Amino acid sequence: MGNNTVAEFLHAHLNSRVSADSWRRALDVPWKVDAPNHGFMLVDDNQNVVGALLAFYSERVIDGRTERFCNLGAWCVLPEHRFHSIKLLKTALAQEGLHFTDLSPSGNVVGINERLKFAFLDTATALSVNLPWPSVPWFSSRRARISADPRVIEDTLTGRDLELYRDHAGAAAAHHVVLRKGDEWCYVVFRRDRRKNLPLFASLLYVSNPDLFRRMARPFARHLLLRHRIPAMLVEQRVAGHRPWPSIQLSAPRRKMFRSATLAPEQIDYLYSELVCVAW
Repeated sequence: MGNNTVAEFLHAHLNSRVSADSWRRALDVPWKVDAPNHGFMLVDDNQNVVGALLAFYSERVIDGRTERFCNLGAWCVLPEHRFHSIKLLKTALAQEGLHFTDLSPSGNVVGINERLKFAFLDTATALSVNLPWPSVPWFSSRRARISADPRVIEDTLTGRDLELYRDHAGAAAAHHVVLRKGDEWCYVVFRRDRRKNLPLFASLLYVSNPDLFRRMARPFARHLLLRHRIPAMLVEQRVAGHRPWPSIQLSAPRRKMFRSATLAPEQIDYLYSELVCVAW
């Protein structure tokens, strides 16, 4: 019993839009990490899986120190076994030497996390429509370019951002774009997202150069609409560094949480997580 059984369980009982094979591949993360497990599962007396909590591990260098992370992913327990649900979470949290993130808590999970000393990230989010903004002469004359071509991305990025790209190039839910203008560039990672069960949104997960992104926000929106067929964008200010115009501020943005004894909220991002591995 292992990843295959858990993948089939999650497909059947959590999200049937995600195939069992997709759940299985999501657990085999594309970045290098010495993971102690892929999460935890509950089994009944007949050794049938009745619950699972996925975990995505990574090692990050922050302020010159190697920090170990555990991103808590999909959590599903059959109704008749829900009174054992908290055992899965407490087992994961009992692992020492880790910073924990939960980037898609829902329903009662938010309250449970609060009781277990998780803190909220500031997820103030604006919704903007991706319009087919016209190209203008100054944009072209200064050789501003937007590309999702892997060869262009590899040739443009350097240092830490090139490492991030290579770690995530094979992640199923991560889409990669590079913005270039003169000697400046900005690496953007986004995922397709659903609201009201409609897969019409791009959610920004990482923006390497917020200032350039702000200046190229309209061409980027045009790129999302024309190249990716995505009509709207969800922009967290902590990711993009600004609120796009025109846009509307969401009154109830989705929560994201973390638990760490030493790291501050600004040291937490959305990479190396379920958000880049599972397209739902």
